[in-house]
Amino acid sequence: MVEKKSKTVKKAPVKKVAVKKAPVKKVAVKKAPVKKVAAKKVVKKVSAKKPAKKTIANNKSKIAPYKSKKGEKYMSAAMKKHFVAVLLLWKEHLKDEMQKTFDHLRTKGETYADPVDRASQEEEFAFELRTRDRERKLISKIAVSIEQIKQDDYGWCESCGDEIGIKRLEARPTATHCIHCKTLDEIKEKQLNG
Repeated sequence: MVEKKSKTVKKAPVKKVAVKKAPVKKVAVKKAPVKKVAAKKVVKKVSAKKPAKKTIANNKSKIAPYKSKKGEKYMSAAMKKHFVAVLLLWKEHLKDEMQKTFDHLRTKGETYADPVDRASQEEEFAFELRTRDRERKLISKIAVSIEQIKQDDYGWCESCGDEIGIKRLEARPTATHCIHCKTLDEIKEKQLNG
């Protein structure tokens, strides 16, 4: 047998060539316009048999703001009646909150063995009592405002004698100064207190 010698052939190294890619063009895709469907209104039927139960969330929860009629005199009988209702509802709400606080203090009046728990409870009670004290003072202001309505002095600024304004009285029914006089008082107070 004849053996053939195989020759090993060396291959030349292959050079890598960088291939440039063609830039990709971005095409804006248009979306089809979305059609809006009108929502159906759900109408709740209110039975006339049951009167609406008053839930007091804030001082004027169920009383709509007063809308004066054309040519209506400022602080007419209708306006006075409206603000008496607002003030009485607010007063009732504050009294309910005070009663809830007293009930809470009475029922949660247990003493804890841990000093940290006791201190936390006392701080909570002190905060509630401070809040109720401010509300007690507000109840006395409400009583003064109701008395002013009876004497036809309600709605007039104590400093300048001008109208306080319906919008201001809606925001703060116990207001005794118009917005201009109150602003001046606050500026003076800031200057004096530094």
